[in-house]
Amino acid sequence: MHPADAAARDLRDGDIVRIFNDRGACLAGLAVDDALRPGVAQLSTGAWYDPDPADPGFCRHGNPNVLTADRPSSTLSQGCTGQLTLVEVEPYHGTPPELAVTRPPATA
Repeated sequence: MHPADAAARDLRDGDIVRIFNDRGACLAGLAVDDALRPGVAQLSTGAWYDPDPADPGFCRHGNPNVLTADRPSSTLSQGCTGQLTLVEVEPYHGTPPELAVTRPPATA
């Protein structure tokens, strides 16, 4: 996030933030860098989906797929569309929830 955008939200480099829109929300660590364009937030993909059991639209691990539309680029290709969406970023207060993706799966 650009420093001016972070300052407007009272955020600092290294803060844990909640990124959200009407589709869902996730937690992420904030990196502030003036190389990013003002008004743009970048969230790299790669985090395992780790939904909150009470709210599957909230990913505790930072997976951006909860924020983007799940639609193909066309009926011909079925490729993914660009991972672009409007979001808001706010400070996350409190202790981050425990991640389930770091534990082995439950077995029978």
